[in-house]
Amino acid sequence: MINSASSLKWLWLTLIFLVVDQATKHYVANNMDLYQSIEVLPFFNITYVHNLGAAFSFLADQSGWQRWFFAGIATIASVVFTFWLYKTPASNKRLCAAFALLLSGALGNLIDRVMLGYVIDFLDFTIINYRWPAFNVADSVIFIGAGLMIIDSFGEQSAEQSSKNA
Repeated sequence: MINSASSLKWLWLTLIFLVVDQATKHYVANNMDLYQSIEVLPFFNITYVHNLGAAFSFLADQSGWQRWFFAGIATIASVVFTFWLYKTPASNKRLCAAFALLLSGALGNLIDRVMLGYVIDFLDFTIINYRWPAFNVADSVIFIGAGLMIIDSFGEQSAEQSSKNA
């Protein structure tokens, strides 16, 4: 039997990163002009942009339908991540953290899309003369959560292989 109530305790992680995401976006939007860029380090700027699309501005050039399309995807993803978190044994801390982070990122960008019609991005890196598309805290925790899921899946395969070899 899965002790779901205790796995939902990971929602604190969702809440913390959701607050950090929204607070940083509001700070940038209220203190910078659109497209303004502030150099922090030679390879890192804070650059305020609006993303009408998804990752890497995918579909940003469309007529507006993408706002609700991506909002729908984020809503479905949020429900799925919450359900998976609920079903995950609390003892699997890595996977619980992954789902909590994925949920936080999905909700952070969903809030922007529904309230503003776009996502606020501002983390701007240049790596070896390649300027990475700007992103935000929500995008970062989605990336980290996905990474934790991948690492967890290798751990599961390793455990299964060990039990087969025993």
